[in-house]
Amino acid sequence: MDQSTAPTAQKDETPWRPNIILVCVDEMRADAFGADGNEHIDTPNLDELARRGYRFTRAYSATPTCVPARVAMFTGKSPHLHGRYGYRDGIDFPSLYPVTLQSTLREAGYQAFGVGKMHVFPERARCGFDDVLLHDGFMHISRTLARGTRGAIDDYVDFLRRETGDPRADYQETGLGCNAITARPWEREERLHPTRWVADESMRFIERRDPSRPFFLYMSFHRPHAPFDPPRWLWDKYVDRARSGELPERAYGDWVGHFDQQRDDYGIGAQFGAQKDSTHQQVKAGYYGSIEFIDHQLNRLNETLSDHGLLQDTVILFVSDHGDMMGDHDMYQKAVGYEGSARIPFVLHLPPRLREQWGPGGEFDAIVELRDVMPTLLDLAGVEVPEGVDGISVREAISERTPLRDHLQGEHTIVALGNHSMQWIRSERFKYIWFSGDGHEQLFDLEADPRELHDLATDPDHAGELERHRALLVEHLRDREEGFVDGESLVPGRRIQSEASWVREHALA
Repeated sequence: MDQSTAPTAQKDETPWRPNIILVCVDEMRADAFGADGNEHIDTPNLDELARRGYRFTRAYSATPTCVPARVAMFTGKSPHLHGRYGYRDGIDFPSLYPVTLQSTLREAGYQAFGVGKMHVFPERARCGFDDVLLHDGFMHISRTLARGTRGAIDDYVDFLRRETGDPRADYQETGLGCNAITARPWEREERLHPTRWVADESMRFIERRDPSRPFFLYMSFHRPHAPFDPPRWLWDKYVDRARSGELPERAYGDWVGHFDQQRDDYGIGAQFGAQKDSTHQQVKAGYYGSIEFIDHQLNRLNETLSDHGLLQDTVILFVSDHGDMMGDHDMYQKAVGYEGSARIPFVLHLPPRLREQWGPGGEFDAIVELRDVMPTLLDLAGVEVPEGVDGISVREAISERTPLRDHLQGEHTIVALGNHSMQWIRSERFKYIWFSGDGHEQLFDLEADPRELHDLATDPDHAGELERHRALLVEHLRDREEGFVDGESLVPGRRIQSEASWVREHALA
């Protein structure tokens, strides 16, 4: 054959792209691990991820409940754009949000796989993933629609029934409510725990992935969301710490009495109200034990990546959808704009070649939000961010150590503190809160008072800050359909719209 016409090997011009693992836990507040200064919980693997990576100390969930938080994370959009201002099930996710983080990565050649909690509707919608192994936990709407066939919807339930040989086995058998302020240890073998199942199925995916292309793994733990049921050895560990007084005291602000008419003291699922100290300590023990159990799965993830030679090629981002008040100010669960509910962990680990490009790790005080997850991961993958995304990649905050934004607006419809749209502004130093029902305002200096103990709204020395933050909120709410703004003033008492009109229109279409 003529040498001039002989075929030549073509050099592969495909650019290198990292594997990406998004670890999302449900209801973990930002101060519930060691790297944030909490000496009462043992999270060595997450702490190591933070020490060797990038930890954002001012990370927030702008709409701190499961559904709207995941909409923000999957779409890269603020509440103003995605339209979900409160918790509402049963709205068709795929028709409203056809472009997601996972669909964008998939179109760019990634194998996209999800394990664990999705909290979308319909439940089995893949929302851009190639496939999903589902465990949403107790969701009232899906259990009602399933009418006894829950195993056909929830892959974990199917697994539990197969492994135990009990066709009626379910995750609600412990008697703990899905939002109840109660706790007890897990009664079955540790390998059957939902946390372990999410980790096991995630490792199985890594072992069985398509090696010819990069992967995106969404590793989504239902815990530490209630029920608070860690394995027995972790339950015993933290109950002992609670009994010896080692767990942190609850924050209790000088402003809590303003909401006394809304109290539901000792209610088993009360979002606002007193609880017996023994109940609180058991719940905190179950919560901390659930988090440490997840921390052990992070070590398993690290070892699996190492075994398969993937550590040097894999990005890991650890976040939570929102926090849990855990008794602070006599509040439990989420949905409020206070730090325990709204501030979340945001820890990013990069492989060596990306660290060289992005800069050294450490702690960063730029204000970031769940909507920044999508543009950040797409930036790392070298994939163009779709039109309409208003989240921001954190690269600039890392490389230039500059702020991403000067403030963040958050909100959520709440009932526990009265029937309000709870609106808040988080600026570099302060947090301003406005309750739409009666116009009540709060102002906290988070630099001097990170636990929000002292409301400065009526302090004459802070009148200027109050006015400045009020003006910021006015600009965010100026065109809202509820009529929250008239001229330059906030208008209380307007009827709350839990979803924007365009969401309702799409849901009915």
